[in-house]
Amino acid sequence: VQLQACGGGLVQAGGSLRLSCAASGIIFSRNDMAWYRQAPGKQREAVARITSGSIIGYADSVKGRFTISRDNAKNTVYLQMNSLKPEDTAVYYCAAEFSSGTPRAWGQGTLVTVSS
Repeated sequence: VQLQACGGGLVQAGGSLRLSCAASGIIFSRNDMAWYRQAPGKQREAVARITSGSIIGYADSVKGRFTISRDNAKNTVYLQMNSLKPEDTAVYYCAAEFSSGTPRAWGQGTLVTVSS
């Protein structure tokens, strides 16, 4: 399984970024996909999840600002991040998950830095 994430960068508070994660080596349409993030000195946390049936969930901290989506034809999951805040600064990882929510594979991470 390979997950290749991209789209991170430096953005001012209030700005937007879109992360992408291309998957290979799995039957993408059958996998739940998720985005996690890890800020310096903090534990990795789940940000958003989309199941194979396109059921979606978000962490409370990003509800109303972030949108997860998937394109099964392109084997890609996206995270649209709007109204970014400095506290969103973190390395963002995509993950393929078992239906239990346990990650089975991780992408390499992409850094998002939000300046105030």
